[in-house]
Amino acid sequence: MYAVVKTGGKQYKVTVGEKLNVEQIPAELDSQIELEVLMIADGEKVTVGAPTVAGAKVVAKVVAHGRGEKVRIFKMRRRKHYQKRQGHRQNFTRIEILSIA
Repeated sequence: MYAVVKTGGKQYKVTVGEKLNVEQIPAELDSQIELEVLMIADGEKVTVGAPTVAGAKVVAKVVAHGRGEKVRIFKMRRRKHYQKRQGHRQNFTRIEILSIA
C-alpha cells in the first residue's frame, strides 16, 4: 500500500515506515501531523483525488529538523573583474510515515 501526498508544494510517494526529508514544517518534535492525500493505492485498487482523496488520511511523526547541504552560487562577469560568491542551506523537516488509511 502506498500514497502520494503533498507538502511544501511538492509531491512524495510514501509507504508506511518510510522516513523522508520534506520542506520545513512548523511543528514540534515527536508531534503527529496529517498530510494531504492526492492518490492512494491498495493492491489493485487505485483512488485518485480531485484534488484530494475524500476520507483518506496519512499520519506522520516529526522526527527531526535540520539544514541541507550547502549550495554554492558563483557569478562572474568576464573581463570586468566582477565576482560574487554566495551560499544557501535549505531548512528541512524529517518525518516518518506512521499510517495510511
